[in-house]
Amino acid sequence: MPSPESDPTASFSAAAQGLAKNPLGVIALFIVLVYGLAALVIVFASSLTASERILIVIFLVTFPVLVLGVFVWLVTRHSQRLYAPKDFRNEDNWVKMQLQAAASLAAAKKSDGADDNVASVEQVVEVVRRVTPPSSSPRLERWRSRILWVDDRPENNIYERRALEALGFSFVLALSTAEALEVLESQQFAAIISDMGRKEGPKEGYVLLDTVRNKGIETPFFVYAGSGALEHKREVLAHGGNGTTNRADELFEMITDALSRVM
Repeated sequence: MPSPESDPTASFSAAAQGLAKNPLGVIALFIVLVYGLAALVIVFASSLTASERILIVIFLVTFPVLVLGVFVWLVTRHSQRLYAPKDFRNEDNWVKMQLQAAASLAAAKKSDGADDNVASVEQVVEVVRRVTPPSSSPRLERWRSRILWVDDRPENNIYERRALEALGFSFVLALSTAEALEVLESQQFAAIISDMGRKEGPKEGYVLLDTVRNKGIETPFFVYAGSGALEHKREVLAHGGNGTTNRADELFEMITDALSRVM
């Protein structure tokens, strides 16, 4: 019995199975099969007329051009869908990222030091464990992992940002409503996080949220402030926001859940 290495059929079967696990591989496999069948027809079908043979030759010539055009369209319009999740996920690295995120999240706390703002170790671990690994596709649009954080005291949120950065997310910081709106004119974000009271006013978080929504920007908007009261959660939703909290673990969970939908 010939070995798989010396058996062309077995080799092709193994290669096909490998290609079928990836969207790009499926496209390549389809091209090979179609082109191969067309070539076989023109070689072995002696009953074909000259005009029929010409049609097949035209197909063999134009098919690669058509495939190239479709491939360019896919790459430019839907590049993030051309790769299987396994192509960009290293389980060992993901565990390390989770550990880094958990360590930063456990250290995160609000500047007032209230006890209910700090999650227990068990809560932190459970929150991080539930996060879906983000795609690290090199073709993924950068804005899908980029967050705008608006706070006039960004030093208060260092650990929260580190927890999300450990998972591959990045931040653009703005110190005021005006600065945030200027940034939004030129950049797209997967999420916006804002504090509530700033030098501009005690309800400046709502001012930014209302302005953003009036501009037709539907980016998920979260308020990270000193209160997690139910009435404030309702107020944020009434203004068109997506959530509010004063706890680092809840913020982490809300953000990762929202971003997983746009990755």
